[in-house]
Amino acid sequence: MVKEKAQHLHYYYLMLKDKLNILLAEDDLNLGVLLVDYLETEGFGVKLCKDGELALKAFQGSSFDLCLLDVMMPKMDGFSLAAKIRIKDKNIPIIFITARSLKEDKLKGYGLGADDYITKPFDEEELLWKIKAVIRRIPENKNDIKHDIISIGKYVFDFNNQSLSIGGKIKRITEKEAEILNYLFNHRNKVIKREEMLKNLWGENDYFLGRSLDVFITKIRKYLKEDSDLSIENVFGVGFIFNVPDSSF
Repeated sequence: MVKEKAQHLHYYYLMLKDKLNILLAEDDLNLGVLLVDYLETEGFGVKLCKDGELALKAFQGSSFDLCLLDVMMPKMDGFSLAAKIRIKDKNIPIIFITARSLKEDKLKGYGLGADDYITKPFDEEELLWKIKAVIRRIPENKNDIKHDIISIGKYVFDFNNQSLSIGGKIKRITEKEAEILNYLFNHRNKVIKREEMLKNLWGENDYFLGRSLDVFITKIRKYLKEDSDLSIENVFGVGFIFNVPDSSF
């Protein structure tokens, strides 16, 4: 009972903290519009795309918390779309919408990292509860997500082994440097507030920790200097932006 209550509190915490944005890829526009209206009434932000190619462009250009992907779509099917989404983000939840309940389809979807399935026709409330179940598995703090091995531009970042590799050369970094680089990557291409970064990584915000952060940022800039497309930009009076081209991860 206590665990169930905690899960519900976590769901409402996420909903209140920040409106969750859903990417909905569905070529049946009547169903798509119906789902958009229903989910927006439930407090979600929803982006509807009528084919896989449009959905991929939307995913590359915006930030989403969950993907609802129809399996059978023109231009790019849901499985192909999910595979491309997973290249960019290995952790975003994916629920497949399918008109078929074939075992082979489900195995293929789960092999691509699907979190759940829903088979047409379905009740909107059933979909809502599946979304809620997936949301409860999202970390309360997205900064807790630790990518095992990822590509950052020309570099390969191994969080667990605290290393950066490029062109066969391996650079060992400290645990704190790995945590900071992981944080920067999780917030890539958008303004990172300095005080929030300090609180998330050290638990508090003070002058001396701020100076330490500056030293770490300087070191990480040097580690990444062999890829000119990567940069950690200072935003005066606010914090940083870790600029990473979309095509590089």
